[in-house]
Amino acid sequence: MEYSGDNSKTIIIDPIVQRERYGYRLIKRLFDVCASFTALVLLSPMFLVVAIAIKAEDSQGKVFYSQIRVGKGGKRFKMYKFRSMVSNADELLKTLISENDVDGAMFKMKLDPRVTKVGSFIRKYSIDELPQLVNVLKGNMSLVGPRPPLEREVKEYTDYDKQRLYVKPGCTGLWQATVRNSVGFDEMVRLDLIYVQKRNLKFDLWIIFRTVKIMFRPNGAY
Repeated sequence: MEYSGDNSKTIIIDPIVQRERYGYRLIKRLFDVCASFTALVLLSPMFLVVAIAIKAEDSQGKVFYSQIRVGKGGKRFKMYKFRSMVSNADELLKTLISENDVDGAMFKMKLDPRVTKVGSFIRKYSIDELPQLVNVLKGNMSLVGPRPPLEREVKEYTDYDKQRLYVKPGCTGLWQATVRNSVGFDEMVRLDLIYVQKRNLKFDLWIIFRTVKIMFRPNGAY
């Protein structure tokens, strides 16, 4: 299956069409609930090991990290991750903004000094993202969809970028399962909009399988 779709720069999404896809959205939600619940049960031993490792490296810090993100329709929610950075990472961010490796309304730094040793490992294999399965159960997120942005990022969005918010955000998406961090913000938005425009159950399953493969053979996560 090709992931790049239409290579044109401008992709216009019809929000009404997205809202009216009742059958697809119902089946997607049922799959999200069943798959996320099953994964949480099966992965619970791994969660325990990761929690012990995080505490062993930094006994004062929390195991889980939560952050306010922006979801479908601009709705705010609390997203969960395993903590992969030092406890005061948010305060240190303002000193690193100028070293952003990604152009546009997103911050990514390949050699981020805030990342711990355990954090570097769980980020490489995307293990830090697994607690978002709880967000999927709660209905804040889906297994597949655009990544939920930070509030400060959305403030920099153009109307074109805001089309990412027409659908529920996901634990993984098209650009994470393909190009990962090798492209800039504009290309990430383009791939997200290709997904929003073309999404269906077959496409979702393809992205999930690609993501699982990448967890075992990382393609540039940091």
